[in-house]
Amino acid sequence: PPERKRFYQNVSISQGEGGFEINLDHRKLKTPQGKLFAVPSEALAIAVATEWDSQKDTIKFYTMHLTTLCNTALDNPTQRNKTQLIRAAVKFLETDTVCYRVEEPPALAELQKNEWDPVVAWAEKRYNVAIGSSTSILGPNIPASTKETFVSHLASYNMWALQGIEYVITQLKSLILSMGLIDRHITVEKAVLLSRLEEEYQIRRWGNVEWAHDYDLCELRARAAAGTLFVHLCSESSTVKHKLLQD
Repeated sequence: PPERKRFYQNVSISQGEGGFEINLDHRKLKTPQGKLFAVPSEALAIAVATEWDSQKDTIKFYTMHLTTLCNTALDNPTQRNKTQLIRAAVKFLETDTVCYRVEEPPALAELQKNEWDPVVAWAEKRYNVAIGSSTSILGPNIPASTKETFVSHLASYNMWALQGIEYVITQLKSLILSMGLIDRHITVEKAVLLSRLEEEYQIRRWGNVEWAHDYDLCELRARAAAGTLFVHLCSESSTVKHKLLQD
């Protein structure tokens, strides 16, 4: 959406029947479809309220990733259920970034092996699955048992968290990197670097395009970080200690 002038002075949260609500002065925030904006945890409400409170003279919607994710979870514009969300996430294994390898140039092939093999090995051990990699354009042959293991694992998350997981996966183009990030095995910076490995290799070889690559890198980090935070805030208890609010 285009930027609009900030129309409120104060941002606060309150608890209602549907969850924790965001108040802009005396108005309750609504979703794009006109639903009451109510989130399942107080910590998430605080984070969203901070996004709104951080806006200056104009509201820059493209900087408000948590608000966008909440709107998606509340409105569910694609009308998918939990099973469909999980299947969509697991389908990314078939085209996972870290599973597709090159043979040429040798330097890039070695870089992929050195950087991607450890995270694939971690995922195989963490979830007790076989994943592998391939230089074929068809990609690796992921066993059905591996997919079903990830289906079972993702089923332990609620609908809100699954929206966040899918969001992170679409940013990184990798289920494996996303789970490593959400499981706190790798940092946001590391996950983004691994997802852009070939691009970073080309930049080191041919040079950076002024401002463009840096902007893309920072924006991808922001989206991956927001998605990961969203998953964690949707997976934890609904309230936080009031001391945290005072701090």
